[in-house]
Amino acid sequence: MAITTFTGWKSSSIRMPRPSVGPHLLTPEILVRAYAAGVFPMSESRDDPTIFWVDPEVRGILPLDGLHVSRSLRKTVRKSLFEVRCDTAFEAVIDACAETTPERPETWINDKIRRCFIEMHTLGLAHSVETWKDGRLVGGLYGLALKGAFFGESMFSRMTDASKVALVHLVARLNISGFRLLDSQFLTEHLHRLGAIEISAADYHKRLDDAFSVDAEFYCDPPPSLLEGALEAVFMQSRTQTS
Repeated sequence: MAITTFTGWKSSSIRMPRPSVGPHLLTPEILVRAYAAGVFPMSESRDDPTIFWVDPEVRGILPLDGLHVSRSLRKTVRKSLFEVRCDTAFEAVIDACAETTPERPETWINDKIRRCFIEMHTLGLAHSVETWKDGRLVGGLYGLALKGAFFGESMFSRMTDASKVALVHLVARLNISGFRLLDSQFLTEHLHRLGAIEISAADYHKRLDDAFSVDAEFYCDPPPSLLEGALEAVFMQSRTQTS
């Protein structure tokens, strides 16, 4: 996921193919076609109106059976220290991801990207997983769900572990829904600690084709017993990965 907390998205491994549309044009139809082809839009900064298309030579993914969940994070999830919601504050999540801070002086989510993803959300294709504390949004993530692939876009955190809890819940929901690919776009140090890996472009496109061969539907609010079982499965896989 191209997390705006970090600056690793300006990577030397990026190729910028010449798009078949104008650099300033971004619509839901274009976005779906681009992601299906393995490319995605970015901007140089929040205030730069130009859109460029990114096709990394090395791609970051988070294997859905490979999320690393620390013991402390597992306790945080089990104790429900945060309220986790889905698709209740999509615009607030993307706005938080686009914010600049002293620790994060640049972000890549400009107004064109923001507006297009909000439109994708109204179409039921873009989703947010949110963490709340005492009625306040304190963390979350958003991304695009197409077929059996979920394209993680960005995440933010205003409290310790708030975005990590959202990621754990995202992986649980994707497993419930039968997704096959969680695309993180780039590999940051933060994501690497959580189990993300880098793969070649050729390997990525094979996995993308496989994910697009299934019709998965994002399960926003599964029954509590089903969600609890999926979360425990994530924890079990994590213990297996780290043992």
